Amino acid sequence: MSLFIVDKANTSLAWQEACLKLDVPGNPKRDALHTVVRIANAAAEDPQVRAEFDQMRKERGYAPIETVANTLFPAELAAVSRTPEELVRRYRTMYPRLRRIDPGNKTGTYFGRIVAYPGEDGPVDQLTALIDRIRRQAAGRGPMTAAYEMDIAHPDDEPASDLSGGDHAADADTGTWSAPVHAAGKDNGLRGFPCLSHCSFQLDRDRVLHAVALYRSHYMVTRAYGNYLGLGRLLDYLAKHAGVSAGALTVIAGHAQIERDISALRPILRGQARLVA
Repeated sequence: MSLFIVDKANTSLAWQEACLKLDVPGNPKRDALHTVVRIANAAAEDPQVRAEFDQMRKERGYAPIETVANTLFPAELAAVSRTPEELVRRYRTMYPRLRRIDPGNKTGTYFGRIVAYPGEDGPVDQLTALIDRIRRQAAGRGPMTAAYEMDIAHPDDEPASDLSGGDHAADADTGTWSAPVHAAGKDNGLRGFPCLSHCSFQLDRDRVLHAVALYRSHYMVTRAYGNYLGLGRLLDYLAKHAGVSAGALTVIAGHAQIERDISALRPILRGQARLVA
């Protein structure tokens, strides 16, 4: 299981290349440790790749890509919310219902952890706090580059997969764990459930906001594409409301794996169109 690095222009191309690096001779489990995927614009996609992959997912009974992306950033709700504060209020109101109606969300969603992180003194809204910090720093003459963090993992989370039910690959025997250090709502100095453990944002001197996301594990069929897309949309939203430009997303996975469906996946990875134009 060897490290690899991918650097592509959009989510579709990055996901394709990452899967191709896993699906190689001599790697029967199609997995790797410490993978790095950098995407110049993670909110952008290749329409043909997206259509092909969504169709394959529908045929195989997987959730639509949009459903996965929404666990990280609810794009439709954000579009009808006038401010980040309104988005947070509305999501928090619907959050208990989201957790009840979808078994996969029983322990929460990634965006739920962003807007209602389970702090000792109650839910912590990391979204508006981070936007405010970036905005204030960008308005200054010498903004801090690396002082913008979001926690997802919590010390009470069980070391379980981000998959539920029968989605977990039977031969996925690599254990992955998180050990949270940064405390949302407490570690606010400028220095110093989930498979997504942490998101870190960097504001460069040109007022461009970049992001790094750390996953303890990443399943390339079930989750990765939607996760890349959702993170890209989250990055765009933060940048827009902080008054800066959105930059690149880098996703680091402790363990990445193509789980099942490799025969159905290969035509999409190799650009052999399955859909009739």
